[in-house]
Amino acid sequence: MNADRIKVLKQKGSEKSRWMQLPRDVVIGHGVLSHVPAVCSDLRLGRSALVVTGPRTRERAGAAVMDLLATEYDVQSFVVGTISMQVIREAEQAAQGADFLVGVGGGRVIDTAKIVSYNLDRQFVSVPTAASHDGIASARASVPMEEGSASLEAHPPIAIVADTEVIAQAPHRLLAAGCADIMSNYTACLDWELAHRLRSEPVSEYAIALSRMTAELLMKNAAAIKPCQEESAWFVIKALVSSGVAMSIAGSSRPGSGGEHKFGHALERLAPGKALHGEACGIGTIITMYLHGGNWREIREALRRIGAPTTPEDLGIPDGIAVEALLSAKDIRPERFTILDMGLSRESAEHLVRMLYTE
Repeated sequence: MNADRIKVLKQKGSEKSRWMQLPRDVVIGHGVLSHVPAVCSDLRLGRSALVVTGPRTRERAGAAVMDLLATEYDVQSFVVGTISMQVIREAEQAAQGADFLVGVGGGRVIDTAKIVSYNLDRQFVSVPTAASHDGIASARASVPMEEGSASLEAHPPIAIVADTEVIAQAPHRLLAAGCADIMSNYTACLDWELAHRLRSEPVSEYAIALSRMTAELLMKNAAAIKPCQEESAWFVIKALVSSGVAMSIAGSSRPGSGGEHKFGHALERLAPGKALHGEACGIGTIITMYLHGGNWREIREALRRIGAPTTPEDLGIPDGIAVEALLSAKDIRPERFTILDMGLSRESAEHLVRMLYTE
């Protein structure tokens, strides 16, 4: 859906020039949670912090980060159970007296911290507890609405501290979803190039090259992505950061979000709670790669090796719902032209879903 009418983000005004914002400090590795105070000190972010975390992630890492920061900073906390416009407003109130924010948790937590920091002109530090999607490093945030998820432009974190020990302990399903989100870069770039050819939409060759290389590296190492392995967490986090940087270079989510994401958002709307964001986009990547004439079987095999779903049945979703998601994908962000906006018939959509099960 088009997020222009949703007043979640405050307007910053329009400029003819564009700043490219990238994370300044990226710390990845075993036990690096303890580095959070040093990172904040290095960046001279201020003397008071609001730690945004979740009910579960507070126990896993949020409380530890607050204790670490409390030795040098005035620290308050805000717990995010779900992300919504109301929660964002409440978080903004909680952050009024803070110099900076630290988001410790998964996608909902990071996105809430990202939006609040953008609206209040505060910097924020991203401390992911799972590698489930590239929002940990990107300038995009997703807010669920009645009509579906709205993808909003914010700004990327000024720093990322990713403790692979913590991330490796998260359910493998989350890591697999993050891998699927990265693989969707393949078809996102193809859709962007298609929009360039058919609609004269400007493209960034640098962003496309980085995004595509990130997906290719993950594909080559798919067999090495294993549950509860810090090496796997390390590799996927680096790929997610790289994907987020590609979006910052592009100035949009184009290098990481195309028709497969439109299908994913439609599927999430029609079958709420069934699929993680990356899982839905992974299935969409198989379908849109088929439509682009690429090696969709290679994508499907890589997802299988990682442990990500490749069919609606894997997610407990009826095939008919997936068909409807394909047909309604064009209504998600209609301003973003993709291969799913070229007049897909119901018969073709049904064929595409059946194709997912073909060996």
